[in-house]
Amino acid sequence: MIKTAVRLSIGILLATGIACSAFGQAKPYPSADVQKTYERLLKEIDKIPMYDNHAHPGYADDSDVDAMASPPDESATLRLRDDNPEFVAGAKTLFGYPYDDFKPEHAKWLAEKKSAAEKAGGTAYFDGLLDKLNVDICLANRAMMPAYLDTKRFHWVFFGDAFFYPFDNSGQAASTPDMGVYVPLQEKMLSRWKKQESAETLPADLAGYVAFVQKTMEDNQKRGGVAIKFEAAYFRSLHFTDPPAEKAEAIYSKYRAGGVPTAEEYRLFQDYIFRRITDQAGKLHLPMHFHSAVGIGDYFSLHNGNVLNLENVVRDARYKNVTFVLVHGGWPYEREAALLTAVKNVYLDTSFQSEMLYPSQFKLVVKQLLTLFPDKMMYGSDAFPFNDALGAEESMWLAARTTRTGLAAALAELVDEGAFNETKALELARNYLHDNAARLYGDLKR
Repeated sequence: MIKTAVRLSIGILLATGIACSAFGQAKPYPSADVQKTYERLLKEIDKIPMYDNHAHPGYADDSDVDAMASPPDESATLRLRDDNPEFVAGAKTLFGYPYDDFKPEHAKWLAEKKSAAEKAGGTAYFDGLLDKLNVDICLANRAMMPAYLDTKRFHWVFFGDAFFYPFDNSGQAASTPDMGVYVPLQEKMLSRWKKQESAETLPADLAGYVAFVQKTMEDNQKRGGVAIKFEAAYFRSLHFTDPPAEKAEAIYSKYRAGGVPTAEEYRLFQDYIFRRITDQAGKLHLPMHFHSAVGIGDYFSLHNGNVLNLENVVRDARYKNVTFVLVHGGWPYEREAALLTAVKNVYLDTSFQSEMLYPSQFKLVVKQLLTLFPDKMMYGSDAFPFNDALGAEESMWLAARTTRTGLAAALAELVDEGAFNETKALELARNYLHDNAARLYGDLKR
């Protein structure tokens, strides 16, 4: 009956010619005027303030810009090497850098300028950086927040991985050279949380440890934390099972006072603690951020870090009130990450991609993302200080310019292909660059 009615309706439309004239059809190629469309859109997109969902702002000598550190002699992709001339362009734009390269004698000029700003103190320097780049708010993924970041503009995202490492970690640290760098930093972070909570020793039982973890999360939120971040993909698989408390309790009791857990025992304990962290995140309405892309170092596992490993968690009905954010958008599994945002409480950002990929490459990523679930996509820079001269400032500039130009190009093609008009394109741009994140964290200004 329904099929017959549909066929009849289509037949009437075709007969009257309405079907051909009233409905457009998107084309697989843009028109010859796509460059003009791009220029019009970029002019308007440059006016849109950005909400940076993920960055590591700070000075180069500030060890708190991350809870981790790069392993020695890590490999850097082409665009993130310090001989990239785009970084020079960023330094010229932001600081009036008078040279055309980063030769040591020239880079010294830039390092001294930043050193002077650090010695001067105050929040004006990094606030001014946001103003120059037309960035409204920046989420600061940092071990701790410094006095030189204005908490009205820089919102703290604290790290949760240290809660996974309360025992003797010599076995974990010895597993790879990279872990030999990473694990001691997690131990340091856990010591800081224990000091913050006045916990001189580990609690006597598992329930006490869970209470300590959940209380730290609550206190960090009160101190300004807007989300909790996990770099777990560097340490283990993102697939978290759901073990019973009895098994986790037995492991905690066995190793609380000493002894080295096996890899399987540690994984099971971590899975249990992760589930309790997720419970608390739901109660606190605290979003959970996950590193979900390729990582640095020689021993990062693409298989373990694949964003699809989180599917059993984000699709778990018990966590329907927990917000999950896939930081870096899952790259190189960005399509899989984007499809996971079909889940109502899952979001992603494009941080790191906007630095590593050139605009022509980034254009292809964002073009697809914005035609899937555009209300779940957010801008991010992943800005990070590389050294005394090449800092988070140039990194943030590179990500912002890549994003604005790549976004304008993607939307221009979609407009000229007939997907939607320029008004809709700018609506999508504003949501992606600012409003989706502002709504998520409650910072939308009307």
